[in-house]
Amino acid sequence: MINVQFFPSRRIAWYMAKMFLLRSLAVLAALVVILMTLDLLGESGKILRVPGNGDAELWRYVSLRVPQLIARFLPFAVLLGTLIALATLNQNSEVVSMKAAGISAHQIIAPLILASLLVAAFSFVFNERIVTRATETLNAWTKVDYGPVPKDTGIVPNVWVRFGDDLVLAREVRGSGASTRLANITIYDRRWETLQRIVNAKSARPENGGWRLEQVDTFDVDKGVKRELPVLRFGEGLDPTQFTLSRVDADEETFGTLRSAIHELRVAGRPTAELETGLWHKFSGPLSAVLMPLLAAVAAFGLARSGQLFVRAVIGMALGFAYFVADNFALAMGNLGAYPPLLAAWAPFALFLLIGETVLIRTEE
Repeated sequence: MINVQFFPSRRIAWYMAKMFLLRSLAVLAALVVILMTLDLLGESGKILRVPGNGDAELWRYVSLRVPQLIARFLPFAVLLGTLIALATLNQNSEVVSMKAAGISAHQIIAPLILASLLVAAFSFVFNERIVTRATETLNAWTKVDYGPVPKDTGIVPNVWVRFGDDLVLAREVRGSGASTRLANITIYDRRWETLQRIVNAKSARPENGGWRLEQVDTFDVDKGVKRELPVLRFGEGLDPTQFTLSRVDADEETFGTLRSAIHELRVAGRPTAELETGLWHKFSGPLSAVLMPLLAAVAAFGLARSGQLFVRAVIGMALGFAYFVADNFALAMGNLGAYPPLLAAWAPFALFLLIGETVLIRTEE
């Protein structure tokens, strides 16, 4: 009689889930230790080169880098942990025993899928609460070459904005909305990619839908004439958010803050495809852990004594790594605007979900 329940018995489900989680955590710990050691060997010289840096700064770097490594390699660890667990079950003929008891392939994999859902939920929360903050802090530290990070003064330096054919460089940006203030501005006035004039201004502020530039000097490229003006209006329709939201990194923002930034950029007419891809990938990335038991299930079936257990394990590993290659490729295409954000984030997941299910059905017997 065939067992029609989705899960096997509670004892078998707990046994398999425990084996899967312990091996995945062991693989993750080994990967993080090895990769952190190699990374620290490469960065320790740069950190200790700064006067005043010592062991405390090395440990600080480790504390900021480890969350990134955990987030990045957790799906790899789940893949390898699944392969080890299923290959062990197959080698010990436990899979054969379960199938002889009427348990189907999907029921055998079900406890691993449920455990991987818990891993995916943990990964999402971990990314939102810890990884984003660690990434923001580490990026700020690396920008000053591991020296003292200046306190946040509310000033964003060297912001480039494209307005039509023109390029605008604001060396200091502070405030937001109607209170946005620019300082030391250079405008490269272009027509059809040809430079017409260069405008320098001491300060600028929003006024009546445009910008009021003060203490201005202009240089006409064709005539070679320089003029000084007390005030000049520029940028009718140039939204202040194009300066204040010019540097949004999806890896440094939580889901809520990133969604708000995307909305403001979209209202300002700024391109948001790259950030939207990163927004959707905040879900599809952690959920990749759910795919790993399905892709690695090929190692669980087939007779171990046939001598093809190693080959099956390699096939499962190849399927898992193929997913990561496809995922990174789709993200790159999404960042370039070649793929729609939703497609770039979810297409590899959907594709390999179908591939995993197909391989599981064809290799069950």
